[in-house]
Amino acid sequence: MPTTPSPAPSGPVVIRLGRLGDTILLQPLLHKLHMRYGQPCRLLALGDWSPALYSAQPEVVGCIPLDSQYGPIWMRPQRWRAAQALRRLRGAPFYISEPVERARTKVRPMLALAGVPTEHCTFIEDIPLIEHEHWVDLLLRFGDTTPAAFSASSVPLTSPVPAAPLLRTSAAERADRDAWLRAQGLSGRQLVLLQPANKRTMRWNGVRAAEDDDKSWPVERWAALARSISYRLPQAQVLFCGSPAEAGYLDTLLAVTDTVSPRIEAAILPIGRLKALLEIAHSMISVDTGPGHLAAAMGCPLVVLMGAREPELWTPRSGSGSDVVVLGGLPAIRRVDEIETAQVVHAWRSLRRRSAVAVAAENVAEASAYSAGCAG
Repeated sequence: MPTTPSPAPSGPVVIRLGRLGDTILLQPLLHKLHMRYGQPCRLLALGDWSPALYSAQPEVVGCIPLDSQYGPIWMRPQRWRAAQALRRLRGAPFYISEPVERARTKVRPMLALAGVPTEHCTFIEDIPLIEHEHWVDLLLRFGDTTPAAFSASSVPLTSPVPAAPLLRTSAAERADRDAWLRAQGLSGRQLVLLQPANKRTMRWNGVRAAEDDDKSWPVERWAALARSISYRLPQAQVLFCGSPAEAGYLDTLLAVTDTVSPRIEAAILPIGRLKALLEIAHSMISVDTGPGHLAAAMGCPLVVLMGAREPELWTPRSGSGSDVVVLGGLPAIRRVDEIETAQVVHAWRSLRRRSAVAVAAENVAEASAYSAGCAG
């Protein structure tokens, strides 16, 4: 069993002011720090998704919410409250996983206000970069560092930490999912989830122009893909997924799909419900965005469409070993709209399927093994 040092005054504090996908990719680091320090982490992150993502994770004991990183601290009550929360934790080791500029302008002033000693902090900006290294691998190397104040009690791990996110659902999230499926008349149906939008899709005045978004795939191809999936898997329900801000965009997709089939619909899903659906879904097809990373972390077979990003750095990883097929990405293509519908259908049909029974059994086995490892 791995040996852990004497507990710190409190578990590690991890700070990451990123998007949904960035927060998901933190899970291996959080797991590693939990094992190293013998106590679960607290996570300060942007958005309201962190509590839902980590609701059933033993490596996280609490989340400090932050709705915005912009503006002076004294004009943002939530940033002030976050600084006060950090002040109460200032005896803990702090791991700041932020680029240099944001660490300098956003995080360091908050740490100073909270009275967090410099020797309690370690910054990912100080880790040498390795060319073509995946972000998760960089995070795990970061997890090997130790703030100066805790170097005497630091003990290296004797077993490696899986280099892929692995998330689970809570009982409350499963209950909400099952109630929603019953209300929609979808209980017992196979689900294929399509994630057409990314963080750049919507602007304040509507949908961003396609030529200004390298992750945008034409609505006509999404419609053709949905029809093709419904034809090849007639017992399944195809759902275009999105956030409330993307509702109008999803309606446009349904209109272009030009079908009266109830097997192709749109669904506005909060993160907790999306996570629980991905736990049982047949598969997901997504552009390169946060819900794609969530699908992989939940063990849902995934096809992801990449534009001007390097797959070596950003491909979603599955901690359960479920299939992740990447189409596009640098240097092959620079825009998602260079990918043809037939390529996506072929990639989707190549995914290994898992039955709902097998998924449930895997989740129980993984949870037991994971809890045992943390307890050791």
